[in-house]
Amino acid sequence: MLDQGAPPHHDATATAPSPGLAARLMRRKPVERLVAEGGQGEGGSLRRSLGLWQLTMISIGATLGTGIFVVLGEAVPKAGPAVTLSFVIAGLTALFSALSYAELAGTIPVAGSSYSYAYATMGELVAWICGWCLILEYGVSVAAVAVGWGEYLNELLDGTLGVTLPAVLSAPPGDGGIFNLPALIVVLLAMTFLLGGARESARANTIMVVVKIAALVLFCAIGVQGFRSGNYEHFMPLGMAGVSAAGATLFFSYIGFDAASTAGEEAKNAQRDLPRAIMLSLIIVTVLYVLVAAVAVGAKPWRNFTDSEASLAQIMTDVTGQSFWGTLLAFCAVVAIASVVLTVLYGQTRVLFAMSRDGLVPKVFSKVHPKTGAPRANTLIVSLFCGVLAAAVPLGQLADATSIGTLFAFALVNVAVVVLRRTRPEMPRTFRVPLSPVLPALGFGFCVWMMGSLSTVTWVVFGVWMAVGLVFYFVYGHRRSRLASPDTSEVRTHQK
Repeated sequence: MLDQGAPPHHDATATAPSPGLAARLMRRKPVERLVAEGGQGEGGSLRRSLGLWQLTMISIGATLGTGIFVVLGEAVPKAGPAVTLSFVIAGLTALFSALSYAELAGTIPVAGSSYSYAYATMGELVAWICGWCLILEYGVSVAAVAVGWGEYLNELLDGTLGVTLPAVLSAPPGDGGIFNLPALIVVLLAMTFLLGGARESARANTIMVVVKIAALVLFCAIGVQGFRSGNYEHFMPLGMAGVSAAGATLFFSYIGFDAASTAGEEAKNAQRDLPRAIMLSLIIVTVLYVLVAAVAVGAKPWRNFTDSEASLAQIMTDVTGQSFWGTLLAFCAVVAIASVVLTVLYGQTRVLFAMSRDGLVPKVFSKVHPKTGAPRANTLIVSLFCGVLAAAVPLGQLADATSIGTLFAFALVNVAVVVLRRTRPEMPRTFRVPLSPVLPALGFGFCVWMMGSLSTVTWVVFGVWMAVGLVFYFVYGHRRSRLASPDTSEVRTHQK
């Protein structure tokens, strides 16, 4: 029986004041919970079917091709022969960030990539900003690469059938067309592979990666025959500003290792294999990029480069005097660039999968098909959005928008690795960034420097994108976050 003379009992939970806005924005998701939830979705789970080979191929597939096959024609007029230096600078920037990615991927092997790393270290608002940047990075990158795929498809059709698609159907508004149909088609083809599951997509990607490497080696072997040392006179005609501007544009072609980190919940041994795949793929890609750029500029005066996205095929034709080699390279490029679309689209869907599981975006993005183990609705929505974007927006604007989203996300990852070292030093790490915090600081500095090299228009677009994202977060994500629910209040306490 209750003692009626005793003061009324108040539940501590009921009377505890709710956390303030600042506390809610800074709430972090413990690493242990991130890892424990790995693979879990609405109605099913992702399947762990990817080994080191498949992960490396995903990383190379998402990286190799974009900067060489697509954007080289735009980067050379900005830097001149020093475009090779632009690739090196972009590669070094990527390397510093890749070291941080490798450590975090081995420590927090989950699908959200830098979004999840930020959630565990810097809080929900920063994680949302990072995730919103990843949506820009991946989604717009898919569209940008798809535009270049259409250029090479036209080269292939011209060399084999003597016909090309009319501009109204192969170029977006502003570039002389109405609708870029090839760009939409390649996105839909990639969507078809992804709907079959991660293992099937990885097999198709591996074949395409082998083809693209063979194509670039062939280009170097033939292009070097037209090499003229005089093309390297006045190596840096537009100064260091031109080199950094070209490097900022080319940087979006180094996002492949980021795509590999999104496979953390579908890797057989993510903690061991993800760091290895990230570093191995970046080394291979950087070497190939620099070699191909050096041969291309040596074989063709830099002033003769145009905005054509099929510049390598044109160089092959010019050097040999035969259309066969250009046509062959165009065929390889059609296959190669399709693999970039496939793997980057994969990364986009997995980032949204992680954000949806945390409640920050609608649940439809985390629904998993029980038979294929793939987030089908997520894949369909993202593919249709990216396909329409590719069909309607010019390549140059897409490439720069992708670069700024990538650089911002990478800068946050360099911060996250230092924060996690200080807050959770006891956590086991299968890879450690050497000379930390010096190298992460360099990675952060390079990212900020290259962001400053982008145009004012790009910054305006980025600012508008971030404003839209913050509105969405405060209207939807902030209130529906799983960390905001009473039954998950215990996860707000950081485990020691």
